Amino acid sequence: MLQVWLKLFKANTEEELAEIEKWEVPEMQQAISAYREVTVSPEFRELVRMQEKARLDERQALHHAKKEGRAEVAKKLLRRNRPIDEIIEDTGLTQAEIERLRSTN
Repeated sequence: MLQVWLKLFKANTEEELAEIEKWEVPEMQQAISAYREVTVSPEFRELVRMQEKARLDERQALHHAKKEGRAEVAKKLLRRNRPIDEIIEDTGLTQAEIERLRSTN
């Protein structure tokens, strides 16, 4: 029985839930039914949407922060008159991005 509950907790797809239902364990039928009831509620869907948006926002913020950090490194290398190809290699920025940084300094 414990194995069935563990399978339920790990289920991520409707197919996995359907597989558990095939075992015809009455407690599982009730648990799956309750799970489906909760997941179709507008409040639950909004919560899931907000969580996904927060994850995407965080990922975007991290990406932006990394790019800003690389830009700062590139600016320092430009001030030291390092060759563009070295700056590209060291920062991962494109030549166009580095040229834009050069023109803003």
